[in-house]
Amino acid sequence: MPEQITALPSQALPHLAEVLATLELTPWNGRPHHEDNPKGAVRRWTFGPDQAGHVIYLILDDQREVHLLLVQWLDLAGH
Repeated sequence: MPEQITALPSQALPHLAEVLATLELTPWNGRPHHEDNPKGAVRRWTFGPDQAGHVIYLILDDQREVHLLLVQWLDLAGH
């Protein structure tokens, strides 16, 4: 996971920091990763300009933990 975060462009980092701060308080506010499982513990959150950033994460309520599974940035400008 650290390599996914270090691979992000610098413009994505402040947006990711906002997402992480939000996940600490309200992880269930993210959308379900699979729409056919709306109560599933695997959630997703988009962030940044044009929603180019994506975080997929797992909520472990009984352990009061959130585990990042995937962090990615889509280069929508084609650079």
